[in-house]
Amino acid sequence: MKMWDDTWPAMRLEAHYNDRVVRCFEKRPSSLYQLLVDAQAKNPNGIALVCEEKRLTYTQLLKASSQLSGAMTSKGIVSGDRIALMLGNRIEFIVVLFAAARIGVISVPLSIRDQKPGISYALAHCGARAVFHETELSGLLPGAKEAPDLMYRISMQACAGSDEYKQWIKINHASTVAHVQEDDTAVILYTSGTTGRPKGAMLTNLSIVHSSMHYQIGMGLTTQDCSIVTVPLSHVTGLVALITTMVLSACKLIIMPQFKAAAFLKSAVEEQMTHTLMVPAMYNLCLLEKDFGKIDLSAWRVGAYGGAPMPVATIEKLAVTVPSLMLMNCYGSTETTSPATLMPQGKTANHNDTVGISLACVDMCVVDDYGIQLPHNQMGEIWIKGPMVVKGYWNNPEATAENFIAGYWRSGDLGSLDEQGYIKVLDRKKDMINRGGYKIYTIEVENALYEHPAIQECAVVAKPCEVLGERVHAFISLKSSPITDQELKTFCQSRLSDYKVPESFTFLQTPLPRNANGKLMKRLMRDEITELTTGKSK
Repeated sequence: MKMWDDTWPAMRLEAHYNDRVVRCFEKRPSSLYQLLVDAQAKNPNGIALVCEEKRLTYTQLLKASSQLSGAMTSKGIVSGDRIALMLGNRIEFIVVLFAAARIGVISVPLSIRDQKPGISYALAHCGARAVFHETELSGLLPGAKEAPDLMYRISMQACAGSDEYKQWIKINHASTVAHVQEDDTAVILYTSGTTGRPKGAMLTNLSIVHSSMHYQIGMGLTTQDCSIVTVPLSHVTGLVALITTMVLSACKLIIMPQFKAAAFLKSAVEEQMTHTLMVPAMYNLCLLEKDFGKIDLSAWRVGAYGGAPMPVATIEKLAVTVPSLMLMNCYGSTETTSPATLMPQGKTANHNDTVGISLACVDMCVVDDYGIQLPHNQMGEIWIKGPMVVKGYWNNPEATAENFIAGYWRSGDLGSLDEQGYIKVLDRKKDMINRGGYKIYTIEVENALYEHPAIQECAVVAKPCEVLGERVHAFISLKSSPITDQELKTFCQSRLSDYKVPESFTFLQTPLPRNANGKLMKRLMRDEITELTTGKSK
């Protein structure tokens, strides 16, 4: 197989988003919706989606999306409107996504693990006209006062206060494919920030198409491939690395409502899975399955991972048990529409301490605190530019101005770049916990804890974990009477996504440690919990 960096198609410089000049592929699909149109033309009878007992061909997926877009049009939802998706991993998520894209409507996927405050904020902030939701989540939807633009609620099953999805897809109303621009926003993904308020990253047709092409070409995907999506479809990885990349490739995507190693391996064998993109913890759980080494996974050739480092021991075990598997590290974020780097094929063993090299249309640099480029192998902040970088944050010009400079996104990650172009991510400038690939900004957890009347002050830090990499730990200084771990967990569960809830606590009778300037010394607290957990000083 040719190396992926030898197979990129022709590129050229183009002006986008008013003030950026970026390197783009000359020939490319024109929009998110065009990806599906092209896939149906290329592989009309090929299986597009599989979820439990349901299977859709590309022709059926295109028809279902067209039918639903007609229903949206009949309800007065027009190009530029926003619709929210509070849906888990299911075929309907993808039907809604492409139905919206067909008529130029912006999709706003929301995590089904979020709680009412976050959901209410996102729906109101983006001005969503409709929300497609899981039936059991209806109680988390805001009232008319909190989300005045929300006209329609569509549930997957019959539900008080919502229309039923199957009634919408029966509506017989024609829709016209909208004429959208590449720079138009196609999807808004809400991502937490250091202020604790989510920011709506605007993924455009241009950014989604380029990221999908980076994945497809970099991994050598064709119509013969088959992938299993185990991460949430509402996250940028599920949305772009799996949905749009597989549609661009016109291949088969198996949808798992939730990851269970045994069920994943069973599907992998039955469907002849060739590709995955998962967090390292999922690979570890597969290795722990009984008789893993005896399962026929010979079709599995691409094992991509991101969100956390892959332990060397895991790489070595997979090399023995699945010799056909080529592991490929990816590095990116919501703001880069997923990938900014990818490990070249066959290079993981020699460069496991890196996240690979920049993709074809990506420009990356490492700068100091003054924005001056640093020499090779010196640590600084990683800045990223390219057509896949989002154009900014929805209705938030202040955050856009703060985080984007001349088209470069300031990642907040500290890293270095070597002479061969390999990127190391060494630390996080932004205070963040990485729990099995889920990014948790500590200030959001701290803000929730501070709502409890018994808490004087708190600090949230990462606690080492062999399986997930890091877990959420909180140091607490109380105002008065003692409080139990479970009481605090229950308190947080009504305010935070479940993976953000602290799993352990340290209660102090003294104030939290601060330096001479009054700033919390989180490093001391991280060192303390690391030593208690692992027996080693950090």
